[in-house]
Amino acid sequence: MGLDYSYEIFLPARNIPRALDELVKLVPPARSEPALTLTLPGREQLLVPFTSRFKHDPVDCSTGEDLELDTVLRFELDEAVREYHLACNVGREQAGLGTWELDESGRAAIGYIYLTARFSPKLHPHWASLQFTAATSDMSRLFERSASARRTFTGLARDSGAVCCLLDTETDTFQICWLNGRETDETVPGPRFATCRELVAAWSEQM
Repeated sequence: MGLDYSYEIFLPARNIPRALDELVKLVPPARSEPALTLTLPGREQLLVPFTSRFKHDPVDCSTGEDLELDTVLRFELDEAVREYHLACNVGREQAGLGTWELDESGRAAIGYIYLTARFSPKLHPHWASLQFTAATSDMSRLFERSASARRTFTGLARDSGAVCCLLDTETDTFQICWLNGRETDETVPGPRFATCRELVAAWSEQM
C-alpha cells in the first residue's frame, strides 16, 4: 500500500464558502474544467473549477454529507516541488500526455490532490474541515518535504479564517502548522498538547 499523507484545515462551517473561493485562486489558469455546481448546507450554491470523483455532475451536500473534490493546485517552486514537477512531466511525456508548464509566476501545477470537506468532522463536530490528501506516495513525500506545500496550505488556512491546520504523515504524531491565527511548528502529542482533545480545546472562535 502507498502513502496517503494529508493536510487538514479546521474552520467554522460558515467559512466553507470563503475557503472554497480562496482555493479557486490556487487553480492553474490554464485548467479548463467545466464549472461544477455545489449546493452546500444552508442551500448556498457555488461554482468551482473541479470535478467530484472525476465527474462534472452537480453535487448536493446540503444535508451535511461529505464533499469530495479532485483538485489541481499551484505551488511555488522549491527543490522538492521542482523535482516532483520534473518527474511528473517525464511520466506524462512517456504516457503521451501534454506536460504541465509553470505559470506566469513560476508556480507548478500539482495534482490530483483529493479534497474531502467534512461539515461535522470526528475531531470536533462543531467545526468543519478540509482534508487535502496526496494521490501517490511521491506526492505524500512532497507534502512532508516541501516548505512551499506547507506555506500553500497554511496560507489557505489563514485566508479562510481557519483555527488549525495539521499535517498527517500516518504516524501517531500530527504536525501542527497553523493554530489560532499563527503559523506554528508543534506536534500533537507534544509538549503543549498531549492529545487531540487538548488541541481542540485550545481553538479560538474569535478569529
